[in-house]
Formats: sequence, C-alpha cells, structure tokens
Amino acid sequence: MKQILFIAILISLPFNASAALNVFACEPEWAALADEIGGDLVKTSSATNALQDPHYIQARPSLISKIRKADLLVCTGAQLETGWLPLLLQKGNNPSVLPGKAGFLEASMYVHRRGVTGNTDRAQGDVHPQGNPHIQVNPANILLVAEEMAKRMSLLDANNSLAFAQGLQSFSERWRAAMKSWESRAGVLKGKRVIVHHNSWLYLEDWLDLEQVATLEPVSGIPPTAGHLSSLLKQFGANQGANFIIRAPFQSEKPSHWLSERSDIPAVMLPLTVGGSDQATDLFKLFDDILNRLISARP
Repeated sequence: MKQILFIAILISLPFNASAALNVFACEPEWAALADEIGGDLVKTSSATNALQDPHYIQARPSLISKIRKADLLVCTGAQLETGWLPLLLQKGNNPSVLPGKAGFLEASMYVHRRGVTGNTDRAQGDVHPQGNPHIQVNPANILLVAEEMAKRMSLLDANNSLAFAQGLQSFSERWRAAMKSWESRAGVLKGKRVIVHHNSWLYLEDWLDLEQVATLEPVSGIPPTAGHLSSLLKQFGANQGANFIIRAPFQSEKPSHWLSERSDIPAVMLPLTVGGSDQATDLFKLFDDILNRLISARP
C-alpha cells in the first residue's frame, strides 16, 4: 500500500520540477552565461575549457554523448569551431541542435563582428572570413548574447519562460552596474599600445580603447619565430612604442617573456574565458581579473 501511495505521489508531481534544460556550450563563457540566466532550471556543460585553444579540440565520445542529449547548443561561431563541431553534430545525430533550429545558438550572430573579410587565402594563416570570433572579451557583447539566449530558453522550455525572463533581468541589471565600475577603473588604460600573441583581443581593445601594434605570431595561427621576435625587439626595444605584451593561458609564455626581458615591456597573461585563471571563476570575476592584471602591470 505504501509503495502504491509513493508512486501516486510521484505521478502527481509536475514533470518539469525535476527536468532541467540541457545546455551544451562550445566554450566556457556560454555555459557560465546559461547558468547566470537559467540557474537551477538548466544543466550546463562545455566542450572546451579555458586552458584549451578552442580552434583545436577532438570530437571525443564524451562530447558526442553530451551533444546527443542537448536541448540547446551554444557556440561562438564565425568558424571558430569549424575544425570539430561539424563532426560532433554528425556523430551526435541530434536534429534539435542543428544550425537553423531553435536549439542551435551561434553567439557571434548577435554582435557586431570585427574583421569580416571575403579573403580566405590560407597564406595569411588562421583567418576567419566571417569575422574575428573572440567576441566574449567585450562585456557589451555578453549582454547581447544573453538576451538571445534567454529567448531560446523560453522557446525550448515555455513552462519556465517567466523564470528565464527574470533571470535575464537580474543578470542584466548586475552586469550593467559591473560594466560601469569596470569602465571607471579602466580609464587609466585608455590609449595604451599592446602587442598580442594571437589576434584574440580585438573586442577587448575596442572596449578599453587599446591600440594593437603587433602580434608575436608572424602569421595568424603560426607560432612565433626567432626571426619575427628579433624584428619586434628592434621595433619596440627599450620599451618604445608598446605598453603590454598579452597572451592567453593556453599559449606558450616563452615568446612573450623573451621579448619582455629584452624590451622591458610587461608581459601579461589574461584569461580569455571563465576558468582562465584562479581568479576568473565566473563571468563577473573574469573581467575583474582582466582589469586587475592590466592595471597592475601598467608601467
């Protein structure tokens, strides 16, 4: 009798009390954003972590399993994942998260892409004709993607649409307040000139009004060479013409340190996404840490 009563209680419970919207993100920033909006109503995972170059990962069986179960797939797009996402989609065989479906969100479609070009000449290295994909390092872009993400969540889980709208409102209010604080602090960085390892920071440069003057890579996606580093030393030696040398955590520290030691230009590792440093544990702390590192290293 007790067993029958227990089963009856389970049947009477609302179905979505235990069901969470399954969000599979290509990059950690989008999983973190989904958590901010959806809270306990979403279950999130990411195909990559902050210590991996998102251009290059393998379509592992564990990722195939996750994409097969996903209700919403969120990727940066702009061909960032072109080396692995098509295979993952094919193997996952989940029609609900294919491009063109409500369950597929290409984040970079909802921001102004920098560097769009029709030139696909591979002699120029790791080029992105659809634009630079590293949109997550401008907080204004995060807010634009958040608005679309909340819409998709509501489409896919209409029963919780009010909760998603409230989650978006709460996040947006806190994010706008944080942006004001960040921009106030960042005034001391305006006009600073940066050398970057890879062309990953255009959107950060737009936001902070930084000027990119060189890259450690001789060609985008090609590791720094001794000859190219020597030419940069001639150009920027004795701390002339640049204020920072910036790299992401998954990039070798050796080229930036080599140039820094000989030029006295501070070398700074910046987290490119959530988890890229011990301090960057969520989206808010990601930008806190980026600013802390730049301001602390400021000559």
